[in-house]
Amino acid sequence: MADPKTPPDPFEMFRRLWGPLGVPVPGMAMPTLDPNEIERRIQELKSVEGWLNMNLNVLRMSIQGLEMQKAGLKAMQQAMNPPKNSPKNDPEK
Repeated sequence: MADPKTPPDPFEMFRRLWGPLGVPVPGMAMPTLDPNEIERRIQELKSVEGWLNMNLNVLRMSIQGLEMQKAGLKAMQQAMNPPKNSPKNDPEK
């Protein structure tokens, strides 16, 4: 017996994903012909671009900080455990 409910819309996920951003899913909506609306969308997308660039820079700084921390830990470990055949630890000299 068939289910009386209609199957879920496969594009619903895309509508929910793109809807809050104000970006129409291609082929889903008629593009606007109003120059003011187009300018508003351009400004919104530039704002999003600036926000993403800021987050990218924060991410890069975080990665650099962790790399510096890793290098510092490695240097401390090497200082604490000198090589066994170094001239300082060689009992024959």
